[in-house]
Amino acid sequence: MSNINDVARLAQVSKATVSRVLSGSRGVKEASRLAVLRAADALNYKPSAIARSLTNQTTHCIGVICATEHVQQSTGYLQALEKQLSQHRKHLLLRFASDAHAVTQAVDELSGGLCDALLVVGARFALPEMQEEVIFIDCLSAPAALSISCDRRFAAQTAVEYLSRHQRRDIALINFSGGEAAQETLLGYREAAENHLIPFNRQRVIEGESSLRLALQKLINSGVKFNALLVTDDAQAQEAMAMLDDYQIRVPEQVLVFSLDGSTRLPGQAAIPAIEYSLEGIARRAVARLLGLGDPSDRVRGTLLCD
Repeated sequence: MSNINDVARLAQVSKATVSRVLSGSRGVKEASRLAVLRAADALNYKPSAIARSLTNQTTHCIGVICATEHVQQSTGYLQALEKQLSQHRKHLLLRFASDAHAVTQAVDELSGGLCDALLVVGARFALPEMQEEVIFIDCLSAPAALSISCDRRFAAQTAVEYLSRHQRRDIALINFSGGEAAQETLLGYREAAENHLIPFNRQRVIEGESSLRLALQKLINSGVKFNALLVTDDAQAQEAMAMLDDYQIRVPEQVLVFSLDGSTRLPGQAAIPAIEYSLEGIARRAVARLLGLGDPSDRVRGTLLCD
């Protein structure tokens, strides 16, 4: 007699996915659902009444795989998600991952009956293909259909417009290393520059570098003039300001640094201009999608933060 493990093996999905399909749960990819139904039919698999009662139970836990490398951002996201989940009497089951392999391991572990759904937060590396249905929050290479992401195009447009109003027209950009986030950021940068009649200079755009230090070194060594610098997040902004200081380039008098994601006010230092995102708002959208409470927009727009 066939069992659930046989169905999972034939359908090439996890046992948890088979359970969710046969119990009628939401949040399973259509391809996975059809594969499970075909496998169950081929094996003439009929779950027992006890098995059905077990699959209808929920753990009330949501697995969260935190893949962001910045401690402050990790803390912010986790606090926001825990607050939103607790309002629906759900609990957060946490794992950390620093690369694609660790994400895969965490997904395999958490999808084995430990939780009802999965979230991956803040990954800046290429993500692996996953059989399980996962919602991605602020991940740079996530499938668009399952992703809650920041509106990078709008952020870059807003930044260039702000800098232009402050007579900073030689605007350099240290972009993401690749992917859709890099494309959207460059598109917003170019559109706003064109709107403000700022000539596009490809030498002022640095892409594909593995670190801020290498990217900024390349920009400085190019000899191209710049009096404003766009970077992808607050951690890069802080590193860029320290490096510019090493080169005796005064911030903000000679170069105004702008963060496209967050700004930390350090003691004795004014907050740098930035685009700020509501982590609670992002968490609210993610939990709403997770629980099937409407169809929230997948793109979150930030707001301009400046003194």
